[in-house]
Amino acid sequence: MRIIPLASESLGVRSLATFVEAGGIKILIDPGVALGPKRYGLSPAKIEIETLHRMRRKLQGYAKRADVVTISHYHYDHHTPFFEGLYESSSEEYAREIYEGKLLLIKHPRENINFSQRKRAWAFMKNAEPIAERVEFADGRSFDLGGVALEFSPAVPHGSEGSKLGFVVMVMIDDGFRLIHASDIQLLNRKAVEWIIEKVPDLLITGGPPTYLGKRAEGSWEAGIKNLNEIIRETGADIILDHHIVRDKRYPKFFDELEKSPKTFAGYLRVEDRPLEAYRRELHGRERGEEVELPFEL
Repeated sequence: MRIIPLASESLGVRSLATFVEAGGIKILIDPGVALGPKRYGLSPAKIEIETLHRMRRKLQGYAKRADVVTISHYHYDHHTPFFEGLYESSSEEYAREIYEGKLLLIKHPRENINFSQRKRAWAFMKNAEPIAERVEFADGRSFDLGGVALEFSPAVPHGSEGSKLGFVVMVMIDDGFRLIHASDIQLLNRKAVEWIIEKVPDLLITGGPPTYLGKRAEGSWEAGIKNLNEIIRETGADIILDHHIVRDKRYPKFFDELEKSPKTFAGYLRVEDRPLEAYRRELHGRERGEEVELPFEL
C-alpha cells in the first residue's frame, strides 16, 4: 500500500485529503481543501490564499488518477462542491474533474445527518450522481475491489456524542496492511474509538480535538489524549495526527503527551510543518512589514 497525504493544516490549509494506492486501485479520500474565513477576527493572509491554490492544484492532479473517491461527510474541507468558492478554491470544473467517471463511496446524504450537511449533500448528489460511474452510500458497508477491501464505519458523531455538527463515516482500506482514515471524529466519541480498536489498524490517520476553540472545546484536550492513548495501547498502530488539533499553536505539547509519537501530514512527507492558520495574526503582521517570529520558513 502506498499512502500519500495531500493536504492538511500542517501543510497550510484545512483538509485531511489522502491518496492511497492498494492492489492497483487508486483511492482519493475526502477530496476537499479550504481556509477558515475568520480566525482571530482576521481573514486569511495572502500566504494562506497562495497555499490554498497550490494545494488545490495538487489535489486535482491526484484526482485525475483516482478510480475511487470516498467522502466522510459534507463539510467543504472534505469534499469539493460544484460552485465557485473563494475559501475553497472550488469550481464546477474542478468538481467534475474529481467525480466524473469515478466510483463514489460516500456518507449517506439523508440518514444520520444534520440540516446543514443535508443541504450540502443534496446539492452534491444533484450534480455528482449524473456524472459518476456509480454512487454507493457507504455507511456501515464493505466493498471488495478486486482483492482490496474497503470497510466503512457506521455513522459516528462529528466530535463529541450529541455534536451539532452531525456525523461522519470512517474508512478502512485493507490489502494485507490496514489503514484507517478517521476523519473528523476528533477522538472525542466512544463509538469511533471502539470501532478503530476493533479493526486493529496498522496505521491510523485522524484529526485531533478542536482545542483552538477554547471554552467551546473545554475538556477536549484531556479526552483526546485519553482516547488516542487507548487506541495506541490496544492496537499498536502508527499514528498520523493532523487537522483540528494543528489549528492550535500548542499542538506539539499535545503530541508529547501521547504514548507513541505521531506524525503530521508534513512530518510523514518529511517536510516542515507550516500551520498557517494558527499563526494568522503573525502572518498579517508580516504583510504589514512588521518583524515577526514564526516557527517555520515561508
